[in-house]
Amino acid sequence: MIFFRSDYSQGAHPKVMDALMKTNLEHSDGYGMDAHCEHAAQMIKDLIGIQDCDVHMMVGGTPCNVTVIAASLKPYESVIAARTGHAYFHETGAVEATGHRVVAMEGINGKLTPEIIDQALTEYQDEHTPKPRMVYISQPTEIGSIYSKEEMAAISTKCKEHDLLLYVDGARLGSALTCKANNMSIRELASYCDAFYIGGTKNGALFGEALVIKNKQMNENFRFMIKRQCGLLAKGRLLGVQFEALLDGGMDSIYFSMAAHANRMADKLKEGLAAMNVRFCGDSQTNQIFPIFRTDVVRELEKDFFFYEWEPEKDGKTAIRLVTSWGTDESDVDAFLNRVREIIK
Repeated sequence: MIFFRSDYSQGAHPKVMDALMKTNLEHSDGYGMDAHCEHAAQMIKDLIGIQDCDVHMMVGGTPCNVTVIAASLKPYESVIAARTGHAYFHETGAVEATGHRVVAMEGINGKLTPEIIDQALTEYQDEHTPKPRMVYISQPTEIGSIYSKEEMAAISTKCKEHDLLLYVDGARLGSALTCKANNMSIRELASYCDAFYIGGTKNGALFGEALVIKNKQMNENFRFMIKRQCGLLAKGRLLGVQFEALLDGGMDSIYFSMAAHANRMADKLKEGLAAMNVRFCGDSQTNQIFPIFRTDVVRELEKDFFFYEWEPEKDGKTAIRLVTSWGTDESDVDAFLNRVREIIK
């Protein structure tokens, strides 16, 4: 069985595992107060070119999103997100469980725009509605599209205009920053938002995300909120050690080379399928693609490949999601393309 189901189904990159093994017998302070977490945090500050910020090592994406939102908003405040946004669609109401509404708007190719934000503010404008206070976006989006530098700058300007916090979910940030369509550096991304995170779980770590908070109000008593949300890992050094390994070398680190590899494998899949006149959902530019096949073709492919059916069957066709990762071998891609050719010829 060849896996295109997710980019976290494998373990961790060998360099990460080697770092964990080398530090395995160390004794250190707990809960992220160790030298490895401190060093990883400094590496991130150097990478983004901002020293006056706070970096927290988090165990996963959903705890990261929920904790940031719960810590940043008053009880009556809400979050604007695209309807496909992870915090709205794929986190089982975790944000709402903290008492905050996620105001879901129809995005354009998975993305919010300044005009969509204005629409949300118009719809939720008085004390009878949950007051929008934060804009949540993913880079890349859940359907593989990315915000350009110009789009991010425009959203940042809109947020400042209305005193809205801008938070960027970076679960697959490496993929966004290394795809061919990207024109924004990580330093530029950091300059536009109040907080964002660098995703490790989906790019070569066993688990973990590195949360960067620039806005001091959002960071007030933040560790108390991490603990309250059950996210303060006792063996916090495991997070720090992994990010030390992932980001060693800055922009030349394995973090970015792994993401670039995943994108290349996705590009090869997409180009190969397009050459066979396969259609796609949306316009993905990163390591997730969403081809549409006849359902009988999907059933045949499922015998040898593990992937996710993205949308329900309609008119005898089914959209699937193919995700590539740092561990995807080019032979895996060739095998999938060859099998498609055999089935649809």
